[in-house]
Amino acid sequence: MSGSLVDRLTGWFSGLPRAAADALPVRVGGTEFTRTTAAPRQVAGFDQALLWVTVALLAWGLVMVYSASIAMPDNPRFARYAHTYFLTRHLISLAVAFVVSLIAFQVPLSTWEKIAPWLFVASLILLIAVLIPHVGSVVNGARRWISLGFMGFQPSELAKLAVLLYAADYMVRKMDVKERFFRAVLPMAVAVAVVGLLLLAEPDMGAFMVIAVIAMGILFLGGVNARMFFLIATVMVVAFGLMVMLSDWRRERIFAYLDPWSEKHALGKGYQLSHSLIAIGRGEIFGVGLGGSVEKLHWLPEAHTDFLLAVIGEEFGLIGVLCVIGLFLWLTRRIMHIGRQAIALDRVFAGLVAQGVGIWVGFQAFINMGVNLGALPTKGLTLPLMSYGGSAILMNLVAIALVLRIDYENRLLMQGGRRT
Repeated sequence: MSGSLVDRLTGWFSGLPRAAADALPVRVGGTEFTRTTAAPRQVAGFDQALLWVTVALLAWGLVMVYSASIAMPDNPRFARYAHTYFLTRHLISLAVAFVVSLIAFQVPLSTWEKIAPWLFVASLILLIAVLIPHVGSVVNGARRWISLGFMGFQPSELAKLAVLLYAADYMVRKMDVKERFFRAVLPMAVAVAVVGLLLLAEPDMGAFMVIAVIAMGILFLGGVNARMFFLIATVMVVAFGLMVMLSDWRRERIFAYLDPWSEKHALGKGYQLSHSLIAIGRGEIFGVGLGGSVEKLHWLPEAHTDFLLAVIGEEFGLIGVLCVIGLFLWLTRRIMHIGRQAIALDRVFAGLVAQGVGIWVGFQAFINMGVNLGALPTKGLTLPLMSYGGSAILMNLVAIALVLRIDYENRLLMQGGRRT
């Protein structure tokens, strides 16, 4: 009897869809309940928090570039520009960077690994081309840009990404770096030195510092022991020290940094630093309000590029500066975490690339903030993702797109997908 009842019930429910059978009502004590099956939770394809923090920095940077540059046409030097000139060009740069970064996200990391040496060679060719008269544009005595019409392209920005990818690829191919250190590291050291000589010829010592730190960071993360790493670091510090000592104008920058308020430096090499400190001091805790900066009114040079943080400090105060620092700390930490996750999944090249991007963004932001706050000597480095600058924004977003691609491939692998 019981067997036939089970067979009969099975026959009744066999025609029902699975979801309908799961949703059959049950009446208990006059109250009807329905059992439902929860839909499986979908895992996001990439780190959305990282994306939104990047968007927040870009949006805040756009507002501050407009605020810092709106009064520039009042200066006779920029009289032919409209008040929205820099805002419009920054928007164009963001649009171009967004499209290129979307394309970069579609490219698998295995493809980036294959083209890394060729991208490095292309960056060397462009670094040489920018030094050729009538090819490279001269601005403030430095030959760093190649005009593309809608934007000025800076080959040193491409060199940062190219050296990063080349160093990561090189370390994957030379995993015996612990056993034969000098033989393994020497070719990469020569490559970085060649890039450095070309950058110093522009001159662009700031970009060279960032590239050297990226290469050293990847070298350390790739397996070099601490003793050899500190030996290389000591050599690099001595080399940069000699560059400063043997250059009169670099030496003057150091003296101006040590005493920016002196009569000798206040209107010379210490002018930008002193006015940056005045701007941050005026902001106090809560700032003078968006658009209320006085220092941007032709007192603080390069307020929309190298010294954007000083304008943020004046208009948003200590709270605004701390928010910027906090966002960059979170961004760097998250990127490094994605790199560690990739290495844990045995994706060494991807992991080194992500961590290299973290070193790049974190170190450059640290230098820019240190200069604006008077903690470091003046250096021509922009604030990543925020300062005005077409090629810088372009390469920053491409680097972030690579990190998002690495995170996407990590998640795919963890969900049982195949390597890409």
